[in-house]
Amino acid sequence: MKLGKRLKHIDSMVTATYDHIWDCCCDHGLLGAALLARQAAPKIHFVDIVPELMHELKNKLAHFYPENIEPTSSTQWQAHCMDVSALPLQKYTGKHLVIIAGVGGDLMTELVKTIYQKNTAVDIDFLLCPVHHQFTLRQQLIELNFSLKSECLIAENHRFYEILLVSTDRSNFHTPVNEVGSLIWKSDAPEQAKIASDYLKKTLDHYKRVQLNRKTEVQHIIDAYSRVTL
Repeated sequence: MKLGKRLKHIDSMVTATYDHIWDCCCDHGLLGAALLARQAAPKIHFVDIVPELMHELKNKLAHFYPENIEPTSSTQWQAHCMDVSALPLQKYTGKHLVIIAGVGGDLMTELVKTIYQKNTAVDIDFLLCPVHHQFTLRQQLIELNFSLKSECLIAENHRFYEILLVSTDRSNFHTPVNEVGSLIWKSDAPEQAKIASDYLKKTLDHYKRVQLNRKTEVQHIIDAYSRVTL
């Protein structure tokens, strides 16, 4: 199957050199398979907690990439049926890229925090694409003092997605994560400018409705997005 627009953008943002790439919550493994096909790293890990999905995925990978199981292969793969928060990063030497997409920002926030706290001595980049609660996720990334390497905003099937590439490495040219995003609001084409404008309006409208219901205090979030300039 071909990758959709969202997964294509995530794939295109994997450009640095990594020893291990972890495709977390991988579902049917489409993204990881694309990374494996182009040999994006010496080892591609597929991670999901659903046994049936992982059994099916293992069979497909063994069929299409049988040579990649052998130690002599240039790119190997490994499938892990496990909770993403328990990634065994310390078992593998080198630089890691942990990709988490397709889950909510609240869950993603907890996963990133737990993975980092369990692996503070490991060199990790995170490539993240939350379904919602982006503000919550960004607040956590700021609290952890992660550096921003790249970010983009896309629209697919009438939904908007923020994609963030962040790092635990803060040694060189540390660019902090912005609570509402910085690069995602910049555009060099009318189509992208409209995506940014529509997303900003949708986000502000959402939080204004939440504020009206008075179930949660979100005025600080409204103020933050109101300061965005396009």
